Amino acid sequence: MTPTFKNIDRISYEGPQSKNPLAFKHYNADELVEGKSMREHLRFAVVYWHTFRGTGSDPFGMGTMQRPWDDGSNTVSNAQKRARVAMEFIAKLGAPYYCWHDRDVAPEGKTLAETNQNLDAVAKVLKAEQARSGVKLLWGTENLFSHPRYVHGAATSCNADVFAYAAAQVKKAMEVTHELGGEGYTFWGGREGYQTLLNTDMKREQEHLARLLHLAVDYKKQLGFKGQFYIGPKPKEPTKHQYDSDAAECLNFLREYDLLGSFQLNIETNHATLAGHTMQHELETAGAAGALGSIDANTGDELLGWDTDQFPTNLYLTTYTMLSILKYGGLKTGGVNFDAKVRRESFEPLDLFYAHIGGMDAFARGLKIAAAIRKDGRLAEFVKGRYATWNTGIGAKIEAGKAGFKELEAYMLKQGEVTPNGSGRQEFLENLINEFIV
Repeated sequence: MTPTFKNIDRISYEGPQSKNPLAFKHYNADELVEGKSMREHLRFAVVYWHTFRGTGSDPFGMGTMQRPWDDGSNTVSNAQKRARVAMEFIAKLGAPYYCWHDRDVAPEGKTLAETNQNLDAVAKVLKAEQARSGVKLLWGTENLFSHPRYVHGAATSCNADVFAYAAAQVKKAMEVTHELGGEGYTFWGGREGYQTLLNTDMKREQEHLARLLHLAVDYKKQLGFKGQFYIGPKPKEPTKHQYDSDAAECLNFLREYDLLGSFQLNIETNHATLAGHTMQHELETAGAAGALGSIDANTGDELLGWDTDQFPTNLYLTTYTMLSILKYGGLKTGGVNFDAKVRRESFEPLDLFYAHIGGMDAFARGLKIAAAIRKDGRLAEFVKGRYATWNTGIGAKIEAGKAGFKELEAYMLKQGEVTPNGSGRQEFLENLINEFIV
């Protein structure tokens, strides 16, 4: 196949002084940070859905994207051609991984059997292209939200036949992910929630969702798939409330239904924003529970209240993200997945390169800045000092479970009043971070 991006060479690192828009200024894949290469720390992945299936359409207008390799037909041959172009793009970008939904890569047929055949036909091309290019599959997932059959949800549908169809779809997507050497598999409950509680048995729906996940865990063992399972939190869109609304609710759900040992979380910036949290909050919530697995790297617009999925270029965002990731030992199985789309007005194929290069550079800078802050030590030392009263005396006894109400009352009757509180010094710490954002 003739190269689609024949005028673009593989993107290389040229350093901060470069003015070349098709070069990395900060992402040097082999550069060591805290003893690991940037490639290992960041594990960048290009997502199939936005990058190769996004059209640029919105509620007020048709698609704008110029994709000369795509004839617009819902055919296997067009999907196979798209797969070859995708692998060329990812390889030239230098990202080691990609991610997909089953319905991104192959068209749905008239029957489940035909749909499965379509997916197999495209997977054959993807497998060959992976071998040729060296690009690997980070994780696969299933689309259980686009088709009208999922109008009431998939696992949480009021129609048992829909649950059965969804289970069959997950089974096939897991098999193809395994066949392609995927390192993980992600569940995102696109319509697993409700629009109104007037027609919803919430307890029953959540039990059904847990049942589907248990079936997936069981089949994973039968399949011999060793990859990590992930759940991606999101509070709303397209439903009014989704059962995976944020990291804390996901963790609570997994604990309640005895699934926590089988799943980690795939945290997304824009979803955190919609939940009323920061990305750092969600990362800390997942990390503290030992469930930080992967991230969707994007951002929202502070003036818009929906999931805009923009490419991340804010250095404060990437720095805070990497501070939390490094704190919890890094991404061991997941990656930095660009669940982001170019703007409707950025419609030329070249814009795909600019967007991904910018996001990769922003995360590389965030990684280096976070490592420098950790090496400096002042931030960590301040936090450690702030909790000094818990290290000895009454604080140590409370944490060890050796002080009850009676002992604490006796302690305070003798003490008379609490020791003076220290300042939180938020402004001092914000100034400290600014020292490193250069």
